[in-house]
Order: sequence, then C-alpha cells, then structure tokens
Amino acid sequence: MTGSTPSGRAVPHKPEGSPERLKVAVGCGVGATIETYDFIGFGTAAALYFGDAFFPDSDPLSATLLSFATLGIGFAARPLGGIIAGHLGDRVGRKPVLVGSLLIMGIATVLIGCLPTYQTVGVWAPVLLVAVRVVQGLAFGAEWGGAILMTFEHAPWHKRGLYTGITQAGFPVGLLLANLAFLLSSRTFDGTWAWRVPFLLSALLIVVGILIRLKIDESPEFEELKESGQVSRNPLIEVLRDDWRNVLRAFCLRIAETAGYAISVTFVVSYLGDDEAPDVTSAVSLTALVTAAALGIFATAFWGRLSDRIGRRPVYLAGCTATLLWGIPMFLLVNTEVAALVLVTFVVSYAVCQNSLAGVQGAWFSELFATKTRTAGTSLAYQLSAVVSGFTPLIATALYSSTGWTGPAVLFSFYGLLGLVATLLTRETWGAVERADADRALRRQPAMAAAQLIKE
Repeated sequence: MTGSTPSGRAVPHKPEGSPERLKVAVGCGVGATIETYDFIGFGTAAALYFGDAFFPDSDPLSATLLSFATLGIGFAARPLGGIIAGHLGDRVGRKPVLVGSLLIMGIATVLIGCLPTYQTVGVWAPVLLVAVRVVQGLAFGAEWGGAILMTFEHAPWHKRGLYTGITQAGFPVGLLLANLAFLLSSRTFDGTWAWRVPFLLSALLIVVGILIRLKIDESPEFEELKESGQVSRNPLIEVLRDDWRNVLRAFCLRIAETAGYAISVTFVVSYLGDDEAPDVTSAVSLTALVTAAALGIFATAFWGRLSDRIGRRPVYLAGCTATLLWGIPMFLLVNTEVAALVLVTFVVSYAVCQNSLAGVQGAWFSELFATKTRTAGTSLAYQLSAVVSGFTPLIATALYSSTGWTGPAVLFSFYGLLGLVATLLTRETWGAVERADADRALRRQPAMAAAQLIKE
C-alpha cells in the first residue's frame, strides 16, 4: 500500500525506495545532461556568435537583443512542452516522455549546427533558427518533470533530496560540457565552424542517452496508480482546479533560480563581451563558467542532501537570501577585469545562488503535489517560469542600454526577493515530523522483511 506524509501527500510505498533507485537517478541525470548541453549551448552561442551569424545588418546592440529574443522564444515554448509532457506523464507514464523528449531535442540541436547563415540565405536564416529553437523549447519543457519525478518516485524517502539532486546535477554537467565544447571549438575552428561543431557533436550524446533511458524501469508509483485504476483522466485540469496555489508558489520559487541564472550567467557572458563593458576575453569568461559548472555538479547534490537533513525551506531561504544580496557585488567584481575575481563571481553566482535552489526543487516541488497530478503540476509551474527566464537576458540587455550595469544587478536581486517571499509562503514538506516518520518506517522495514521470511 502507498504511504503518505502527515500532509496527506502520497509517498513511495517502500521507505528504502526501489532496487533501481540509483540507476534511475543516474540515467535521468545523463539525459538531463544531454538536453541541457543542447539547450544551454544555444544560450552561449546566442551571446557570442548568433548576432553576427543571423542578424548582421543590425548594430551590435540590436544584434544582441535579437539573438537573445531568439533565445527567449525557446523558453516561451517550454510551457507547452511541459503541459503536453505533464498530461502524457500522468496518463501514459513517465518513461515514454523521457525517451521522446530526448530524441526530439537531439534532432533539433543537430539541425541548428546545419543551419545556413544570413550571408547565405538572407532573412530565412533567422526564421529557420527560430523554428528549430521552438522545437528545442518543446522538448526541454517535456524533460524536467519526467526526469525528476522518475527519480523521486524510485528514491528512498529520507534521501529524495539527494537523489533528485543527482538528477539535477545533470544540468551543470550539461552546462560544463556545452561551454567546454564552445571553448575548445573557438580555439580550434574559425568562422561558423566554431559554433557549429558543438551542436553537431550532440548527435553522439543523444545515442548514448537514448540507450540508457530505454533501460530504465517505469515509476513504481505510476504503476501502482494504473493497477488501482486511479490514473487521472485530465491531470492538467485537475491540478489547476484543486492545486493552483501550489502551482503559483512553485512558479515563483522557480523564477528566483532560473531567471537569476539568466542574468548571472547568460547576460554576464554577453556583458563581458561588449565593447563598452569590462575588458574580459571570452576565453576568461568561458573558463570561469566551466569552472563554476564543474563545482556545480557536486554543489547541486550537496544542497539536495542538506535539504534531506534540515528541510527544504531552510536551504531555499538561504539561497534566495544570497541571490537578493549578490546583485550589486556580482557586477562590482566582474567590473574589476581581474580574471580571478571573474572566476569567483561565476562560482558564487552558480554554485551557491543557483545550485542551492536547483538542488532542492526536485524533491520540494514533487512533494507539493499528489502522485496522480504530480507531473502536470510540477511541469506546469517549472516551465511557465521559463517564459520569464527566457526573456530575462533580453530585459537585462535593454536595462543595461539605458541604466548601465545597475539595472541588471537590481533585477537579479529582485528575483531573489521574489523567491524569498514565495519560500515563506510555501509549506515545508520535509520537516521534523516527516523526517521522524521516515526514520520509523525504515526501522520497521527489516522487522517486516524478517516476519515475511518466517511466514514463507
């Protein structure tokens, strides 16, 4: 029988999780790595290359704005992908969504590497770029909910933060690989090949990811729902009708993390490459970002594990407070043009501000929703916030053109404040009572197993 937390939410029927728990976490993390490589790689290319390749008739600032607008379009498509995936994940199963989203993302990313530039086909170049970016957005919108929930529903009760943190760590791995690819490609190739090669390399990663995900077992909680006949007929309508407050809370919690990333990483990389900004080379900024992403792999799992020990809210409060306070210092440090301080800036922005939130989201968001509408609820909140995040570099660039760096800095702090308020208004799902319940259930498990063996 499925157990429940004191709040009445469903939890895995086995306190120790399924035998596949680690394999699922790693497998979902690998898929998340690949999809992040594809999706985030576009952001790096938009900041460094796409202005010249697809919008050359514009002045430099306008070209940057247009390339970031194209970046934002992919984020705008993510809610639709999340809605479709949420419906299918709660109706058909988590696994088909995982495989399908990865395949679609891979095809779209390889196509980006094959696109003609403005010099070749004129206005058709940005049109094709936007079309493929929309497909990327749909696929990435479908990814997060399926990957996180598969991991969550296989994981041990008392380590759901850690296990979902492992899957979430796939995102900094993807960020690391994407920026390593661009860093190495920029030093190896000239012209359009410098940005094409990283996208074309995605084909190899996709094959590996598909093979791994095909071997993952379906969620035991979803299988249990099917057997009991409790699968929701329309999970999206049900979650909006019965649980819209949690959708709104998770939406605001998510904005603090992903919109903050859009400024502290995507915009700052572009800012450092601007002629009127600090004199920091793209090699320095990319090296700093790669270092931060490498540390983020471990930081994400660490923050998730810490939330298992002290609760979801305390960790999230700390991360949002750090984001609120970091806006002005972040730009003051990069403005020094000192490579070491640029490195420190990216590490704090990513491994502390962003990862402390991302590492908790997988478990906290999953615990806010009932099993039968969990994919729809988490995916909707997560991907709706992506619309705000996707256009944040565009907004930050517009603010920078009129106010200088203080505009983006204040916007970054505002996102931290929004997350802080949302955290205070969201209930703790893994407090002392829930942790004590999980400990008691784990202690009972060996006795129950021994009694079963005696009975047999």
